[in-house]
Amino acid sequence: MFETLRKAFRLPELRNRIFFTLLMFVVIRLGSYIPVPGIDRAAVAQLVGQGGFLGLLDLFSGGGIANFSIFSLSVLPYINASIILELLGSVIPALEELRKEGGKEGQRKIAKYTRYLTLGLGIIESFGVVAIFQKYLSNTGFFTKLLIVLSLTAGSYIVLWFGEMMTEKGIGNGVSLIIFSGIVSRIPVGLAQAFRLTQAQSLSILGLVGGIVGTLVLLLLALFAYEGERKIPVQYAKRVVGRKVYGGQSTYIPLKLVQAGVLPIIFASTVLMFPATVSQFWSTSWFYIKIAQPLTNSATVVHNVVFAVLIVFFTYFYTEITYDPAQIADDLKKYGGYVPGVRPGEATAQYIKNVLDRIVLPTAIFLAFLAIVPNIAMRNQQIPAFAFGGTSLLIIIGVALETVQEIEAYMMMRHYKGFMK
Repeated sequence: MFETLRKAFRLPELRNRIFFTLLMFVVIRLGSYIPVPGIDRAAVAQLVGQGGFLGLLDLFSGGGIANFSIFSLSVLPYINASIILELLGSVIPALEELRKEGGKEGQRKIAKYTRYLTLGLGIIESFGVVAIFQKYLSNTGFFTKLLIVLSLTAGSYIVLWFGEMMTEKGIGNGVSLIIFSGIVSRIPVGLAQAFRLTQAQSLSILGLVGGIVGTLVLLLLALFAYEGERKIPVQYAKRVVGRKVYGGQSTYIPLKLVQAGVLPIIFASTVLMFPATVSQFWSTSWFYIKIAQPLTNSATVVHNVVFAVLIVFFTYFYTEITYDPAQIADDLKKYGGYVPGVRPGEATAQYIKNVLDRIVLPTAIFLAFLAIVPNIAMRNQQIPAFAFGGTSLLIIIGVALETVQEIEAYMMMRHYKGFMK
């Protein structure tokens, strides 16, 4: 990875893209410290420091909730809007057709719908945040609440715009990188808290060392999962065109073990935040105590079971909508390729689907295992599990690897164009 980055800085255009991405990181981090007026920030930070749902929300916002900044919501409304549209695409044929056959125009329309839904969800989630911290407001009047809602909604839209700019003019997926930067920024806070607990003898040295070793083991396991792939052998038949013979070579179709990347983890985490947000609109506390709190507290069995099930579901769901075995089989047949021992066409599509199913299920269970093990291991400690948990590690590793792969692909394309010139 470091060798790839070193080579990347030799290319002026790629170097500018990397510097632009780093500049956006700085701007977003500065924005996470611009406070929304009319609230007791010290009391909010103390409440967020207790962990649970607010701690997880603060992790994804890079400390924006604890600071109660204009970027408190970060890209969460956009992620929620993306989840809803993905789910609707499976039940509404028009959206499914627009996504698969609409081309660039279809993608543009879906992006527009996502922005509109992001705006609506941003307003709803802003009201939820105001309801959570209502008792810390200096003025509970309507216009004060409206100002906070407008500030938070505008802030989430600005962060989304930054993410789109990073995708267009920077390197990597902007939204994923924003979440990545937010998580990385919280790691020093978690480390400092762990060392303070060690000095106060609330956490033993053995426990601290065990946590660090466990984190490294999770890191290696996550790297193994993201780098692993299943290769399906493909043979191309020889074709005679005029006086030339084409084909005859052997190759393979690489199926990544983690087809969906970090998206299932992000989707599952954000879905678990919905109940706590919705509970703020009820005057009764029954919904929060019985449903929302167990789902958002990483130390509970309910949270970990539901979290694991959601990760498995979204892994399957995202793989299903992004990988079409029938299309791959048709392309192979069209260009004279075939899987040895398998008939072209429908039989090949079924074979690829069976291989995918055998890959996705154990991989999804493996990812769920990595995500919930730190929660279970740290439930008796005073360190928030999300500071060093599998969720954070998986997102960090996934985004870092995907960004490096995009840099490598950009460099390869750049060298190829230079060779053609």
